[in-house]
Amino acid sequence: QLPNGELVPNHFHVTEVGKITKNFIDCGGTVRNEEVVNFQLWNADDYDHRLHPEKLIHIIELSEKVLGIEDLEIEVEYQGNTIEKFGLDFDGANFRLTSKQTDCLAKDNCGIPAEKPKLNLSEINNEPCCSPDGNCC
Repeated sequence: QLPNGELVPNHFHVTEVGKITKNFIDCGGTVRNEEVVNFQLWNADDYDHRLHPEKLIHIIELSEKVLGIEDLEIEVEYQGNTIEKFGLDFDGANFRLTSKQTDCLAKDNCGIPAEKPKLNLSEINNEPCCSPDGNCC
């Protein structure tokens, strides 16, 4: 299921399963190394096609063996207006493609202030902060 609620069509193909390694330097100068398992999904006009669970398991097991895939985060590529990348979650009934966001990994080096906690006015204690005999005012 896509983040907008639409379902991936039943006739989808898994065209790639791979391990992607990303070596990079963040804006704070820290060298980083990330690895994810990547599934690429594709829809063709073969509406009668169904990917049988046994076939998918075979593709996954072969990828684990040949590519040395470990227990890593899963990323799913799916064709939208461009190739879109999603995280993967399971809600107990459906696999859900989850939105991914960009982020600064070195906020402390970029001068970006830490996010302040948000409070609802209804949650603020209405009791006075000082007692009448406390000499705080």
